[in-house]
Amino acid sequence: MPETLRKPSPARRFADRPDWIRATRDVSERCEFTLRDLGYRFPAFPVPEGTCQASWLRRLTFEGARGRYGHPLPLRVRAQLEHELKLIEKLDLPGYFLIVHDIARFARERKILCQGRGSAANSAVCYALGITAIDPVGMELLFERFLSEERGEWPDIDLDLPSGDPREQVIQYVFDKYGERGAAMTAVVITYRTRMAVREMGKVLGFGADSLDRLARTISTLEHREDLDELGSLLRQAGVDPTSPRIRSLLDLVDRVRGLPRHLGQHSGGIVIAAGRLDEVVPIEPASMANRRVVQWDKEDCADLGIIKIDLLGLGMLRALEETLELVRNVEGQPIDLARLPPDDPATYAMIQRADTIGTFQIESRAQMATLPRMKPERFYDLVVEIAIIRPGPIVGQMVNPYLRRRAGREEVTYPHPSLEPILKRTLGIPLFQEQLLRIAMTAAGFSAGEAEELRRAMGFKRSVERMRQLESRLRTGMNERGIVGENQEAIIRGIHSFAFYGFPESHAASFALIAYASAYLKRHHPAAFLVGLLNAQPMGFYHPSTLVKDAQRHGIEVRAIDVGRSDWRCTLEPEQECAARKDGEAFAVRLGLRYVAGVRKETGHVIETERRRRPFRSAADLAGRVALQRGELETLAELGALASIDPAASTRRSALWQVAALERDPDALFAGHEPPESLSPLPELTPLEETLADYRSSGITPGPHLMAHLRGTLRKRKVLTAAELRDVPDGRRVRTAGFVIVRQRPGSAKGFCFLTLEDETGTSNAILTPRQFKRFRVPLHTSSVVEIEGPLQNVDGVIHVRVANLEPLVTRQSLPDSHDYR
Repeated sequence: MPETLRKPSPARRFADRPDWIRATRDVSERCEFTLRDLGYRFPAFPVPEGTCQASWLRRLTFEGARGRYGHPLPLRVRAQLEHELKLIEKLDLPGYFLIVHDIARFARERKILCQGRGSAANSAVCYALGITAIDPVGMELLFERFLSEERGEWPDIDLDLPSGDPREQVIQYVFDKYGERGAAMTAVVITYRTRMAVREMGKVLGFGADSLDRLARTISTLEHREDLDELGSLLRQAGVDPTSPRIRSLLDLVDRVRGLPRHLGQHSGGIVIAAGRLDEVVPIEPASMANRRVVQWDKEDCADLGIIKIDLLGLGMLRALEETLELVRNVEGQPIDLARLPPDDPATYAMIQRADTIGTFQIESRAQMATLPRMKPERFYDLVVEIAIIRPGPIVGQMVNPYLRRRAGREEVTYPHPSLEPILKRTLGIPLFQEQLLRIAMTAAGFSAGEAEELRRAMGFKRSVERMRQLESRLRTGMNERGIVGENQEAIIRGIHSFAFYGFPESHAASFALIAYASAYLKRHHPAAFLVGLLNAQPMGFYHPSTLVKDAQRHGIEVRAIDVGRSDWRCTLEPEQECAARKDGEAFAVRLGLRYVAGVRKETGHVIETERRRRPFRSAADLAGRVALQRGELETLAELGALASIDPAASTRRSALWQVAALERDPDALFAGHEPPESLSPLPELTPLEETLADYRSSGITPGPHLMAHLRGTLRKRKVLTAAELRDVPDGRRVRTAGFVIVRQRPGSAKGFCFLTLEDETGTSNAILTPRQFKRFRVPLHTSSVVEIEGPLQNVDGVIHVRVANLEPLVTRQSLPDSHDYR
């Protein structure tokens, strides 16, 4: 390029003013920007004229407190409220509490169940405002577990709402109130886990769908384990050559992508709001869900940068309870107020003590059900302990068995120091809750409440080795000054170390216990309505809907098949004078809904409802003529036997398939809706076992016989016992049993042991595999839905397990309901 056309450099252009050049450097060195300078502000809550946010919060708090505690307020309550409000005002947080209170108020006004949980339940202000449902003064909970001056961060209040539409109403209220650019959901970073990595890398390498399904199930059993060197042996057991080039390429790709980010997702409930425009602080994008917006940072990013998140969490059990209460009120004619359930109902606690808790909240897991007969809860606080005790903290800290032995009177109740008895008395000298350890630090070492919370956090997830060392030194010094030395001091230190992060907050356990008791009460006294609530709230909970249905049937509830002539989209209650579920007065059966028919669209289900109300369907041809069913939808309904009540020619499943094959599918065609010529089906009818398998294949549920009932004759010949028969077998005897595997678990705290739950037509049973047996039977265990096991029986305190010595597959996993595996 000619010199005359070149742009002169800044130095040449301003050669006569070198001071200008030097000044630009001075300016650039003074300019500094970090992500801390985003300009984010939390919105101020609008308050009535003549008040400020602090005074308005104070007024609402004391008005609510008088509703909770009566008038005049007890002195302890007033003192606690004053203490909390003083700190809230000092930290400039009144607006935050007002906003959360406003969200909870909106939910209550629309009769949407709403309950705050987590450490917020330690706050009397939250209780007075109706944000939480636990009385922290009565339970002597520690406010500083929720908020303290030393923490230097915003409080965290989680609101549980019924999942689905009710929760979406609350989310949209927040969006509307703070504007399209003022509120959005937080993101989550979805990473490749083993199963997803196998499936996606396998597609790249051209593996077929069936091969990938088997490989993904097999390889994913090693997720987060240290025994990856066993992979070759595991693959050989599954019939795969680990040395083949494609398999080696697959394993290499899986290893390279596992743990890497795959895409941004939407947080389950975290929502951030801002004063002004949030999109000037963080990028916002439309979510795939209508009327949703998502920021491009996850909750940790938002917290690190001071962006305030409020969690509006969808809880399936609240959705189930909400629907159950509506059915009890409108169909059974028995209005029930969830806040005024009979306390400590003997029938409910008798059911809980039997571990008859499938479908309930928090106390339905295998580990909980194995503890309930030993724990024998009798009152609400027992449930609080039960929920907290099956957690990593008590398990890792080896506190579960000592507590249960003391509760059963087999071990003396002792305390590390007499000064700790008031703190540990309710839990028999065993620290089970985070709040207890905070109080131990305060009593045994003279920590302030804020310092004790700092100790918990320092020893928690984001550990600071230096800070831990400083705090532990201060802890020991304080205990030495108070005469707590030697083994007692070491026991306290060990407890705090193992429990600081993994222990469960007492306030959180109490919040969950309220829901657990409500679910158990409704299961005991309104089982049909409760089953409908559970089925319509799916997906949720610990068990597959097929297990919920079979459990209800064992309790005498009649569950009726999907029927185009009677089923709505959702499951419903049907009055029936002769129903097997008769209690007092009119009894009710459960009608399965069209939502459980595989492949049937929601809009199709609603059209069927609408057309049936207009006039009943006369035949399969009438149905096809009035409802624009896709080919697969009509065939699935026929295979399920759902057309039998509307068409005599389709009274059996094979005849129904024959009839629908002859129908004109196009609703605009000349012969649409016309009956085809009569023709008897030449197809052999399904056997009872084939009907059960068809139910599972087409809906995931069968109201007919359990799968194991079809196999029982053969199993009897081999002296294979049912789950119910195991209860009468003495401890130590060798037994054989079989069942559908509904739970597989191998928790990190179990040292390699694997726990199974099997289901048959009489109930559920539990089994244990040692690490050695787990390795031996890993492939059949993960590729079979129904297994037969053999081994010695453990029958202690009503808790029954089979220690597996041998395991044989009976039925593959194909077309059968999913189990609850490793979650």
